[in-house]
Amino acid sequence: MAATSARALKLLSVFGTGATLTAEQLATRLGASVRTVRRDIDTLRELGYEIEAVRGVGGGYRLGRATRLPPVVFDEDQAVAVAVALQTVPTLLSGIRENSARALTTLRQAMPARSRNHAEAFTVSAARNYWEFPAAPIDAEAIGVIGGAIHRRHVLRVDHTGEDGPTTLTLEPHHLVVWAARWYLVAYEPDTDRWRAMRVDRLAPRMPTGRTFDRRDVPHGDPAAFVMSTHDRGDTPAEWPCRGSALLALPAPVVARFAPGGSTVEHITDSSCRLTLGAWSWAGLAGLLLTFDAGITDIEPAELRQALRTLRTRIDEGLGPAG
Repeated sequence: MAATSARALKLLSVFGTGATLTAEQLATRLGASVRTVRRDIDTLRELGYEIEAVRGVGGGYRLGRATRLPPVVFDEDQAVAVAVALQTVPTLLSGIRENSARALTTLRQAMPARSRNHAEAFTVSAARNYWEFPAAPIDAEAIGVIGGAIHRRHVLRVDHTGEDGPTTLTLEPHHLVVWAARWYLVAYEPDTDRWRAMRVDRLAPRMPTGRTFDRRDVPHGDPAAFVMSTHDRGDTPAEWPCRGSALLALPAPVVARFAPGGSTVEHITDSSCRLTLGAWSWAGLAGLLLTFDAGITDIEPAELRQALRTLRTRIDEGLGPAG
């Protein structure tokens, strides 16, 4: 009976995703037979859950739209995923630490002992990586305003702090992307007829205007790919003991995608850009430049040029005479 109840609970959580699945697909997910799945569906119906049978191509079973799920319908793996997310979200959002801690406590109290023990094995602490340069945790209320405008397709007015000082922008917000522990807004700016990837920590959103906009196709077909390949996304050079720059014979979008955290990329031509970056030593900085496997010119400062000469000498000595 316990196995039947656990399987029915997992079946209910699968239906909770809103998907329409065939009995065969459900059986695969549950590791049970089709006959067993149909019996579990009958059990859920007896308990008052409206499980609809959808006929025709693409048919199967789904949860009725009028059905209300219990407050917590997580299987063991889902509970672990939520527990980990609740522990790490304060590193990305401010003003949410207490709420996430309370939610985690509530979740653990609602779990049966076995699931609770499994979830508690995933107790984590988030620490900064020296090569990762996150923005300060974003205010959860600001994310709520921006996220609401995205969901409702409302034109958004924001105060933006950029290199040229503060400006007020009108944007059509499409997506929020978290990359390298930094929040970015992917938006279309009608006034300049261009797409932008913008650091959310540089934005102060005003209340949505209420004006709607039509959804557009994001460049590259993927908001994350657009952010990663946009060189003018608002990043600034991080503080390092050694910092320098060089002109690389590569397009800015290519370098922007693979540049280390805390670096900046400036578009020069369609086939070249200037990369500014830092490291713990001049030799380390020189090594980072070499990883791009491209022509390097206009290298600054002199300490970086000397580090590259030293590396060249060491490499020549290591390789020995040509032969």
